[in-house]
Amino acid sequence: MRPIEAVLTAALAAACWLAAAPAGAQQVADSTFDTRVARPAYTTSHPRVLFDEAHRNFHTTTGRYKPFATLIANDGYQVTVNPAPFTRAVLAGSVVLVIANAAGEGWDSDSGVVHPAFMSDECDAVRDWVRDGGALLLIADHAPFGTSAETLAQRFGVGMSKGYTIDSTHADPVTGSPSTLVYSRMNGLLADHAITRGRDSTERVSTVIAFTGQSLKGPPGSVAFLKLGDGARDLPLRTFASARSWSLAMKDTQPAVGRSQGIAFTFGRGRVVVLGEAAMLSAQLIVRPDGPAFRMGMNRAGIDNRQLALNIMHWLSGALR
Repeated sequence: MRPIEAVLTAALAAACWLAAAPAGAQQVADSTFDTRVARPAYTTSHPRVLFDEAHRNFHTTTGRYKPFATLIANDGYQVTVNPAPFTRAVLAGSVVLVIANAAGEGWDSDSGVVHPAFMSDECDAVRDWVRDGGALLLIADHAPFGTSAETLAQRFGVGMSKGYTIDSTHADPVTGSPSTLVYSRMNGLLADHAITRGRDSTERVSTVIAFTGQSLKGPPGSVAFLKLGDGARDLPLRTFASARSWSLAMKDTQPAVGRSQGIAFTFGRGRVVVLGEAAMLSAQLIVRPDGPAFRMGMNRAGIDNRQLALNIMHWLSGALR
């Protein structure tokens, strides 16, 4: 086995337990996560955040994204659940639209065919709303969520790899998984931007971890604040379980250099942040029957994912310039 094949085989095996929790495991929100905000961004006005739950979303305000929803509510945002297809009327009055892992029909089947999560007129409505001054946080994880969100992302000039992204050089040393990636100022993958700087030095982001996602390519003028390293590669697989041949899977990998897992840009009079990994803004527990629970997301010790979540919302809502 050639060295690259050995690395990719290890990556596939190590990442599998995060992408699809091991048998008997539960992926649940961490009810012990501290969602208090010492210095809320909004105390008199309360910008409306529309949180999408109309598109088979894997993450919801009462499920795996409850810690995120509670955190931003404590920061002063008014979080409103969206149960309807996107239209100009649905979006009206909202400052930020959050979409976390929308899923198209077929996403959880074995057919291999995943349909877009959004109708064409919905994509147009969101694009026009952002162009007119709205703000979008679009989060689309590893396969099959990139395929589900691709049509909406294309309206903003964002390309999605639609698979899984690995980088053994910048892998999290705790899990040992090359799909769990470390972005830091020290390793040069955390770029300077208002989102990583915060409102002052107390909100400066230094280290972020992403827990198995896909890669992104932003439009001209966008800032890749979570930059992938030179050795990053994309695995174009719908699920690891479908990889009946490791050699075939490895043959199909593509370099991901020049791509990212977090981008920010202005669009008309609005703002957009796209993330290629969802767990980084969650606070979850992988509860296993044969071992201790694993913390995944903002509840992981020693990282700044919690501050990243707040800073992203601050930038989108205009509290950060």
